[in-house]
Amino acid sequence: MGSTPGEVAVFLEAGTRRVFASALDWPGWARSGKTPELAVEALESYRDRYAPVVRAAGLTPPAGVLAIAERHDGVAKYADFGSLSEIAAADRRPLTAADGSRLADLLEAAWAAFDAGAAAAPEQLRKGPRGGGRDTSQIIGHVHGAEAMYARKMGLARDKAAESGPDPAARLRARIIAALRAPADLDPPAAGWPPRCAARRIAWHVLDHRWEIEDKS
Repeated sequence: MGSTPGEVAVFLEAGTRRVFASALDWPGWARSGKTPELAVEALESYRDRYAPVVRAAGLTPPAGVLAIAERHDGVAKYADFGSLSEIAAADRRPLTAADGSRLADLLEAAWAAFDAGAAAAPEQLRKGPRGGGRDTSQIIGHVHGAEAMYARKMGLARDKAAESGPDPAARLRARIIAALRAPADLDPPAAGWPPRCAARRIAWHVLDHRWEIEDKS
């Protein structure tokens, strides 16, 4: 199910040590915690941080209370490794071109926020207590590389000519956006992602690293 008036539908996926809470209808708004309660609390704490992305997409930020609408049945495969991985039942809802365009607008706004944050950040970022973590250019490369895999998960075939041409990341993003705006043409592989899931997963990865860059600058 999706959000109802006055509520923001939340999907929980739990590993053995970490739980992710995702706003089902708001791609990019997802956080984690050690328990379901802490994950939802973390999600709420990022509401104001997510709001500028929503406004940049030309939408009104969500104002409803967070309500758990769905839980993944079983152990989420990658939650303990710090990643969303599960497909919610709500992700399989039919997607109209209008709804797909809304998801595309939010994803484009997430990319714009990431690009602006990366451009303004120093190359060298603060590292963890043991010296772990990436610098800005490494995060950019990681995000772009992951998106090539994500595109295939949503049913987009590789375009080797585009990959070897100028600005392959921008060209791939344009293909992803075009696919979301025409979801009827998408045919995800059997183990792939429905377009709602793809938008939610891609936008989360982008904004998670956007906020990482901001916090470590």
